[in-house]
Amino acid sequence: MALTQDRETQNREGVNLVFDVAAATKIFGGGLTTINASGQAAPAADAAGVKVVGISDEYVDNSSGAAGDLTVNVRRGRAFKLKNSATNAVTVAHLFTDVYVEDDETVASAGGTNSIVAGKCIGIDSDGVWVEI
Repeated sequence: MALTQDRETQNREGVNLVFDVAAATKIFGGGLTTINASGQAAPAADAAGVKVVGISDEYVDNSSGAAGDLTVNVRRGRAFKLKNSATNAVTVAHLFTDVYVEDDETVASAGGTNSIVAGKCIGIDSDGVWVEI
């Protein structure tokens, strides 16, 4: 039903988030991080059904654990410098367009098999690509 009066709407910044880590998974601090269909975090890869959520703030080793045994802190809502693909390099032609996950530290101008969007390219330096996530 639509509002008929003011309401107090709860809110939060959504910049620092915590996710359960997927089973048998190791996430490195500073790595591009995704969640799967169950909402569990894993290192970014061109894998079916995942979504980029940000950059891991910490190293988490859940390699011998079950899903959700550990959590990871993820940062988003800003631009991060990631490596540029050697095979599908991001260039000035890709400024302010989506760039794609190659792995947990590298972005590409073209999507792989699953075309997982890492974020928007907002700058290119000689040593990396600034990606807004």
